[in-house]
Amino acid sequence: MSDNTIRTTSSRTVSATPRGLFIDGKTVAAGPRDLMEIRSPGTGDVVESVLLCSAEDVDAAVQSAAQAFRSPDWAGLSVRTRARFVNKLADVMEAHLEELYELETLNNGRPIRETRAQLARVPDLFRYNAGLALAKRDDVIPVEGEYLTYTKRLPVGVVANVTPFNHPLLIACRNLAPTFASGCTTVVKPSEYTPLTTLRLAELFSEAGLPPGVFNVVTGNGAVTGRALSSHPGIRKLVLTGGTEAGRLAGAAAASNFARQTLELGGKTPVVVFDDFDVDQAVNYAAFGAFVGAGQTCVCAARHIVQRTVYDEFVEKLAKKTAAIRIGDPFDVETQMGPVISERQRQRVLDYVAIGKSEGARLVAGGRIPEKLSNGGYFVEPTVFADVDAGMRIAQEEVFGPFTVVIPFDAEEDAVRIANDSPYGLAAAVRTRDVARAHRVADSIEAGIIWINDHHRVDAASPWGGFKLSGIGREFGKEAFEAYFDVKAVMLNVGDRPFDWYDMGAADVRLN
Repeated sequence: MSDNTIRTTSSRTVSATPRGLFIDGKTVAAGPRDLMEIRSPGTGDVVESVLLCSAEDVDAAVQSAAQAFRSPDWAGLSVRTRARFVNKLADVMEAHLEELYELETLNNGRPIRETRAQLARVPDLFRYNAGLALAKRDDVIPVEGEYLTYTKRLPVGVVANVTPFNHPLLIACRNLAPTFASGCTTVVKPSEYTPLTTLRLAELFSEAGLPPGVFNVVTGNGAVTGRALSSHPGIRKLVLTGGTEAGRLAGAAAASNFARQTLELGGKTPVVVFDDFDVDQAVNYAAFGAFVGAGQTCVCAARHIVQRTVYDEFVEKLAKKTAAIRIGDPFDVETQMGPVISERQRQRVLDYVAIGKSEGARLVAGGRIPEKLSNGGYFVEPTVFADVDAGMRIAQEEVFGPFTVVIPFDAEEDAVRIANDSPYGLAAAVRTRDVARAHRVADSIEAGIIWINDHHRVDAASPWGGFKLSGIGREFGKEAFEAYFDVKAVMLNVGDRPFDWYDMGAADVRLN
């Protein structure tokens, strides 16, 4: 029997008064319109209601962002002034972190310990991008002939930022930071499950002096609000983090207006464990990679590909560690794993448990709703399947919950083949003490992010994004910042030679 137990020690709520959207620097009253209930995953209780924004609401937000983009109050800022202001936003966010920790934990159910560890680093995203803005230089390009040719990078305009429920504030801010530092404006549509911290951040930034219309928020679901935003002809860039199918639909809509795109989509992260790596340490990384955020991350350690010589030991120790993870109230500092986001998501995990059993895999940990459930939260035990074949559905399809599988391998080439046997290519990890093998395997795995002897690490300077069905473009780093600009080339004729193309006697006239 599993040792997992539910621990409930506190109940946190916020006002149930319906909230409106945030447009043009102010909250728009909800009024007699369609509302969505926002539930806390830790209890299942309704903690707030927000608007289901219509296409008309989205249009108003995009128009506000477009007007702000051209306004002297924003467009007229010098690079240095804007960079100072973006640094000020980092300070404002830092000053309100305690409030944001609690609101985020209430809204998405991650344990407060996880929330603190993650959000404490978010203000530095703004500081890093402010630095990139100060360091930005355009090019002078040597060309043939008597010409001075140079480039100018200009902010693209209105950015649609569609964010998920798993890291609401982190993912919003990793795109807000380059948006503001570049001089763009934005309309953010947070997940219908987790809009609360995004709405609060918009209020805080407005109070700090961010000009009206630079940061707008529309709340709603993907079918109505998300579709209206991604297909709006006024957006010049779409940034979306979500499932692959959502990215396909939103990307196609944005492409109809030739908006550029950055899409971070699904994943089925392989972790290759060689027998020269300490098994206990490999198990610790496995549990962290698979179950942090209740497994609701695109880089969840979903496939552990373990060398057969240590396979049995790895499975036994991972099962034991998984069973000991403390599940419970997200506000309890002793809680190690919280709930999944919704009853629907919990049922998805349980459905994949049934699929795994039907495929003949061996369930070695979890797979159930905890027996000592004492409230209405969406809890499910962290789950491990062993003796999995790489072609099984549980090894191919993204579950997006606390769910991982273990697959044996013999030779290095087999491990690489299994790791690449996936439609996804967001992230991967390698566990080995052989430096040459670490680099060799990292080079061979088809993924945009590779961790060697670690997992789930990010940095504001390191690009983040995937291959194949895991999306296009990069977030974080200078690669992300530069994607918020259009490039204009200027060519100046510095010579004084006469030119007349239609003088048929002229010699050495160049056409282009």
